[in-house]
Amino acid sequence: MASTDPNAEKQEPKVEQQQDATNVNVPNGMSLTVEELYDKDKFDLSTMEPGDVFQLLQTTTEGLTSNEAAARVEKFGYNRLEHKEVNPFLQFLGFMWNPLSWVMEAAALVAIALSNGGGRAPDWPDFVGIILLLLANSIIGFMEERQAGNAVKALMESLAPEAKVKRDGEWKTIEAAELVPGDVISIKLGDVIPADGRLVAAHGQVSIDQAALTGESLPVTKEAGDEIFSGSTCKQGEAQAIVIGTGLNTFFGRAAKLVGDANDEMGHLQVILAKIGNFCMCTIGIFLVLEILVMYPAFKYDYRRGIDNLLVLLIGGIPIAMPTVLSVTLAIGAKQLAEHKAIVTRITAIEEMAAVTILCSDKTGTLTLNKLIVDKPTVKSYSGHNIEEIIQLSAYACRTENQDAIDFCICNSLPDVKLARDGIEEMEFKPFNPVIKRTEITYKDSEGVVRRVTKGMSHTILDLCTRDKTDEQIQALNDDVDEYARRGLRALAVAIDEVPSGGVEDEGRGFKLVGLLPIYDPPRSDTKETIDRAIALGVSVKMITGDQLAIAKETGRRLGMGDNMFLSKTLKDGPPAGSGYTDMDDLVLQADGFAGVYPEHKYEIVERLQNMGHMTAMTGDGVNDAPALSKANVGIAVADASDAARSAADIVLTEPGLSVIIEAIIGSRQIFQRMRNYSIYTCSVTIRVVVGFAILCFAFEFDFPPFLVLILAILNDGTIMTISTDRVRPSPYPDQWNLREIFSYAIVYGIYLTASTVVFYAVAFKTTFFQDKFGVAAVTGPNDWVLHSVIYLQVSTISQALIFITRSRGFFFTERPSIMLMCAFVIAQLVATFIAVYADWSFTNIQGCGWAWAGIAWVWNIIWFAPMDFVKFAMQRAFEPKNSLKESGQGDMPGRRSRRSSAVSTGAASARFYANRTRSLKSLEQPRNFGKRILGMNKKMDAKEMRRFSSVQTNHAAQILNSDSAPNARA
Repeated sequence: MASTDPNAEKQEPKVEQQQDATNVNVPNGMSLTVEELYDKDKFDLSTMEPGDVFQLLQTTTEGLTSNEAAARVEKFGYNRLEHKEVNPFLQFLGFMWNPLSWVMEAAALVAIALSNGGGRAPDWPDFVGIILLLLANSIIGFMEERQAGNAVKALMESLAPEAKVKRDGEWKTIEAAELVPGDVISIKLGDVIPADGRLVAAHGQVSIDQAALTGESLPVTKEAGDEIFSGSTCKQGEAQAIVIGTGLNTFFGRAAKLVGDANDEMGHLQVILAKIGNFCMCTIGIFLVLEILVMYPAFKYDYRRGIDNLLVLLIGGIPIAMPTVLSVTLAIGAKQLAEHKAIVTRITAIEEMAAVTILCSDKTGTLTLNKLIVDKPTVKSYSGHNIEEIIQLSAYACRTENQDAIDFCICNSLPDVKLARDGIEEMEFKPFNPVIKRTEITYKDSEGVVRRVTKGMSHTILDLCTRDKTDEQIQALNDDVDEYARRGLRALAVAIDEVPSGGVEDEGRGFKLVGLLPIYDPPRSDTKETIDRAIALGVSVKMITGDQLAIAKETGRRLGMGDNMFLSKTLKDGPPAGSGYTDMDDLVLQADGFAGVYPEHKYEIVERLQNMGHMTAMTGDGVNDAPALSKANVGIAVADASDAARSAADIVLTEPGLSVIIEAIIGSRQIFQRMRNYSIYTCSVTIRVVVGFAILCFAFEFDFPPFLVLILAILNDGTIMTISTDRVRPSPYPDQWNLREIFSYAIVYGIYLTASTVVFYAVAFKTTFFQDKFGVAAVTGPNDWVLHSVIYLQVSTISQALIFITRSRGFFFTERPSIMLMCAFVIAQLVATFIAVYADWSFTNIQGCGWAWAGIAWVWNIIWFAPMDFVKFAMQRAFEPKNSLKESGQGDMPGRRSRRSSAVSTGAASARFYANRTRSLKSLEQPRNFGKRILGMNKKMDAKEMRRFSSVQTNHAAQILNSDSAPNARA
């Protein structure tokens, strides 16, 4: 509803006068392209004269017509952020488009196209089995990730569902998505601003909360001509505005576009998958070549016999389930983190969260409550009043409706907010304005005495006081204000006057200084404990805030995180003289935090830490945090963050405070452990299958049936899928992918298991030990069908049992596996045992071995399994890292070698083919290419784009600090 404030009629003609006097050089904006109109080097709609804005957008204070609005929708699009849906069918097919799947698909072609020599039909059983295995892996991965993606998609919230706009000369309520540049909108208390605009008329004192955009906690007073931003909230007053930007052309829309374009940066997990896949394929490739050279030229195998042996290596060696197991583990892990109120919007961020060594945390709303309070223990009294009386008098001088942050803070310091008017009769209230820089109330108390109370900036109130003011009192006030400033507390002075005549307009006896209130944003109750937990986990916490240095240091002292903090200009000027720091990298690493930072400073801090080899997480809640959130290895949007911050972040918290982040770190380390355990397991199985069966072929001309290898792969994959929910202990230190470690474990375990099979075969075939001791039938040849069954059982049971070794840090029996994993193992090995004992399948050359041979295989495996823990302990001594942060203290943390550089020394060209395994959450368009978008070829930030972020925060900070323009400057 349009306001009836008489000032509206006075202000609107003023704008029209400006419109009439516009610069003749201002073109018709509707004849320009959208890119030209929003090129700030040509037309800066946020700063040009209001009349020029109307001329450029071809509109008036009467708004647009419906036809004009419809035409502009065609030109500018709807006022919303578009996102592209991933085609489910193409996404599913993508699960079969990676190098590991290609090898299996090649094996299927070999089975159906090449395995038809020697008078035998194509190998249909292997072909069908391979296709089913591929489909099963793809379906499981697709379904799990799709569910996780749908769960996260439910988080998306609209900016403002409706807006009041003037169309065809009448005020109408429409969907906010239908707003276009040139519309005139109405804003009232509590409204979310639906688009960027310039105020046309401000009725009363208009206060806009821009915390979600700028990171500052105090609302800003707006006047006619000022810019307002979509996503901010009207806290006081009413206004009308002309829309200057919609959709992607709003302030946070530009940020969302920068962080929301297609993901063209190679994900770290994709590179890891590619490296592991390449290791397995290189191993297979080497032994395929060796087998071809040995089988055909040396052993003179016929064509079809050799093909079957090659299929054994292809089917058994390729860890076809690896991408699916890892992506399912991440998807299930994302659901588990959601239970801890941490919503994962980029699923691979889980893997990176486990490796974080430094957490850069915003102060307002994360370390602190983002809620001003009076620090009662340090209230100063100058006239004999106690603390409760001073706060009560301050509350009298507060609004009781449409309160700003200061009034709300003081009234809520009372035992009951109703006490702000209890026992008094309000006669007159003068709200704060930039001229008098204070509020004032005239009231009659219960005894009929008329008094005045005023509160505001300390020196304004002191100058106002004429009664009982002494030099000692003046000096005391100045000293107290200086003390508050050093501690980062805002000072609010209170004075009282008596009006003996009782008239509202009558002179009083003179104001007397009563007291000084310290106001600050207090730390959260759990923050100190949370920081201690972070350090115990090997994670250093740094405060990165746009607030004043004194406030940052005071918060750091209260939290016990230190006050070794610096202003953002230090990043440009270098380490202060005598600070003891050799260079900026050293200072950034050792500092407890930085204050007065702008977006480019946050970005630079994160970049420096990353360049020193630290996996860095960054928290934030506003558009100004978007560059750093996206640059960080893990960007974390805290509770109540703006949509733009959520778009840039990898993890969105739904509960306030740091404690949720610590739970996310612990949860991500558990998930990482599952992925690491599986990676060691699957690489080990590749080594044992490829090397083991190749040696058996070379040494004994043993031909293992390809179909049994396929069954082995199906049972192993089915069992190992359950590792995604396995019970694991999180690492006490930041995790990192060390491929040298994984491959070393795999080679040692694989060769050990290979030895168990080769020795078992040699004893069964070359000796009569088993026949003499256990009475089993003698083996008739190197490819006795019974021997095929026995070797299958021996390989199946001990290979799958390896997971119990890789999943535990100590003895395997000291860490209880999940019930699902244990049940899957038991079922799979019962199936394997029954196949070995009873299967008489001529199509794949196996015959039931009977229970005696099965018992021999089981006992043999138990004997070989027992020492494997000691093999693991020997490997741990070589590779187990230390929690250097916990041992040396937070301030002395040495630079760790980058997890990325230690794990991946070179780029993996095949990594892009694994992207589809972690793309299910792409429905939210969570990118990792923001850094590239704002970086040039020389790795320097694009000044034009960063200036768009900084300008808003700079203007906001200036209003906060400038007492002539900011109502809250009295604090």
